[in-house]
Amino acid sequence: MKPRLVIEGSIPYLRGVAESIGEVTYLDNADFSPHTLAQADALIVRSITRCGRELLEGTPVRFIATATAGADHIDAEYCLSAGITWTNAPGCNATAVAQYVMSALSRVSLEAGEPLEGKTIGIVGVGHVGREVLRLSLAMGLRPLLYDPPRADEEGSEAFCSIEQIQSEADIITLHVPLTRGGRYPTYGMVNDHFVAQCRHSPILINACRGAVTNTDSLIRGRTQGLLSRLIIDCWEGEPSISPELLALADIATPHIAGFSADGKFRGARMSLEAVARYYGQPSEGLLESDDVSQPEYPFLDLRRVPESECLRRAMLHSFDPIHIDSMLRAEPSRFESLRKHYDYPREMQAYTAIAPEGEDMARRLRVLGFSVRNS
Repeated sequence: MKPRLVIEGSIPYLRGVAESIGEVTYLDNADFSPHTLAQADALIVRSITRCGRELLEGTPVRFIATATAGADHIDAEYCLSAGITWTNAPGCNATAVAQYVMSALSRVSLEAGEPLEGKTIGIVGVGHVGREVLRLSLAMGLRPLLYDPPRADEEGSEAFCSIEQIQSEADIITLHVPLTRGGRYPTYGMVNDHFVAQCRHSPILINACRGAVTNTDSLIRGRTQGLLSRLIIDCWEGEPSISPELLALADIATPHIAGFSADGKFRGARMSLEAVARYYGQPSEGLLESDDVSQPEYPFLDLRRVPESECLRRAMLHSFDPIHIDSMLRAEPSRFESLRKHYDYPREMQAYTAIAPEGEDMARRLRVLGFSVRNS
């Protein structure tokens, strides 16, 4: 007997495909309840659907797949006690978040007339996302410093630095840690007044991980006092109800969409669907094909007349420019969750072909960023 699946309706690429695994019902996240799950064997959700006792107790649900890299919304302790297996999609959005970081930096640096190349970027958290940020940082000519104490404990400290070194040397600090409240290295509220006061170069601060990693009042004070030169904020403490004062101070402000590329959403949907199929002993290969991801409207970019110092930044902005969704959030911050739900997912760099200026170095760096390259 095929399983009965309930799928959060805004997850793309699954309609007409998930039906090959079982009987499917699509629901808005607001409609998930013990009543609507009374006949459900398995769920495919995204991060807004909180999966714990309140939702699941008394239901027949025995498997949950979240089409997201993060799993903060899954109550792992309750699921274990209730005999519910769950899985997430680690790394599915890593390139998308790194694309967001480099595109947002490209936008603010071009507007300020300042180069990125040669600046020091402190990457706080070097998991799936942090590694992608590192890869793109090197291609962009940035000097990376890596802070990840759990990895340093496991692998040795040679490749990593202290948070004090990042605070002392970084021109840019970008956060890519999970939200944790316990253990040796809790991240809840780690960017507080003390953290900001130790920053020596008035860095650009980027939060594209979890809102509660930063303290809102500390960011406001840091920005108004000049301890932080710019703020790029995708993840907000208290979201979807965000601070109007912090919104006004942010140089780039977006509604938690950094990981929302079409390619990342496809990977998350495919990983979730394959996980459900495996759990129920069904074939899992080939359920979704990458051809299902739509092509960008303008897949080619001609960089031959672009100043060489701007080529990489212009290429990143061609793949994704945060300014449109920034404007939408500023106009109607109360639509935070609606803007997320109805966001037009951009393609990642692999979907674009750059016509490069002469010189092998520029072509090589564009390829490292992920672009296809056609020589001029």
